[in-house]
Amino acid sequence: MTGEAAHDRGHTHSRSAVKLDPDRSLHLDEVIHQCLHCGMCLPVCPTYALTAREESSPRGRIRLIRSVSDGSLECSPAFADEMNFCLDCQACETACPAGVHYGELVEEAREWVAEAGLDSLVTRWTKRLFLRGILSSHRRTTMFGRFLRFYDWSGLREAVDRSGILTLFSRRLAERHQLIPRASAVFFDEVARERIPAIGMRRGSVTFLSGCIMNIAFTELHEQAVDLLTLNGFDVIVPKRQPCCGALHGHNGDRSEARRLARETVDLFSSCPSDSLVVDSAGCAAHIKSYGTLLEDDPEYAARARELAASTREITEFLSQRGYAQPTVPVPSTVTYHEACHLVHSQHISREPREMIASVPGVIVAELPEATWCCGSAGIYNITRFDESMELLERKASHIASTGAEIVVTANPGCHLQIEHGLRKRGLDIRVMHPIGLLHKGCGLS
Repeated sequence: MTGEAAHDRGHTHSRSAVKLDPDRSLHLDEVIHQCLHCGMCLPVCPTYALTAREESSPRGRIRLIRSVSDGSLECSPAFADEMNFCLDCQACETACPAGVHYGELVEEAREWVAEAGLDSLVTRWTKRLFLRGILSSHRRTTMFGRFLRFYDWSGLREAVDRSGILTLFSRRLAERHQLIPRASAVFFDEVARERIPAIGMRRGSVTFLSGCIMNIAFTELHEQAVDLLTLNGFDVIVPKRQPCCGALHGHNGDRSEARRLARETVDLFSSCPSDSLVVDSAGCAAHIKSYGTLLEDDPEYAARARELAASTREITEFLSQRGYAQPTVPVPSTVTYHEACHLVHSQHISREPREMIASVPGVIVAELPEATWCCGSAGIYNITRFDESMELLERKASHIASTGAEIVVTANPGCHLQIEHGLRKRGLDIRVMHPIGLLHKGCGLS
């Protein structure tokens, strides 16, 4: 057992019983009983691959969740640790012949854990400072971005890394420091107009999610996405002061805050009628598509949440469905593709980005071994479960290196930052891009 995982398993909270809402308990019971215990999930589960322990597999965790939900097992520190050890990558859902919605189960179980006060110290403070303290507020997220921008421009980040001062406290702390994203020179919502008109023949209008971390750290990607949407005939509406969609909160057991942010998001985009809400972050798109379930018990928001969820499209999905101008500018490169978990497993989108990559002239596609395996980012997992995250990242980086690729493409910001870190550690000069970035080059826009 790695150091932090061992610490998590050793922390001493009193045992707590879980009190379930009767209707919610009935729903969970239906989902739990779908599991056939066939074991098809075992070969695709990254944490089972790390430990070979039954309780660290989806099948094993479902048994634990069932036992806690029916009262035969208490919600204990060991249960809490196992729920947070899961990556929530949902590869098991893709493999499951019975269609068990495992992600829904583990996210509910994480809510029990949080309510019982059984999260590890690192997990509690990460949720409190990063999720609640920063991402829950557009203003605070912007302030955080400005701090990161100053941290980079002032040379402080480089000075801290070069000095090695953080290694005096912990090797993990020093490496975690390298995972902190770099802020864009300007934030997307500082420069984007609220309505960007289509180029040429107009085919419709879309709203566009600028998000939270994407807004402050991926301005160039957002601009590329808007360029392609307008090039293909769509007016793009970018509402100002967008809230976080709540994806990280929902995945990590803070469902009450996830619902609050979902309501804010529904209010904002419901006031901006368009054909679709287009999202260039796989995790955000997957979460917004789940709003119908997240807010199903809210009489004021349920219908609007279902409507927004139904109209949401991940950007490669949207362009593939509506059609896009084929790229004509050669980009001579060997390219490999990492399939983000919340794109391939949560949304079942795999063909569309692959076809987009292959459509760019000059691209040679090298298949990535275990392309659909999690890279270990998993939201805040690379903070709260650092050792296991780095094991999975090393496995992913090794596979990427084996392809001989010059570019690795992925459609999620967490994967982007995690894989960049893994390649940098290995000293590999391989560029990480979004499918949209590659298409943008192929269309002669950059």
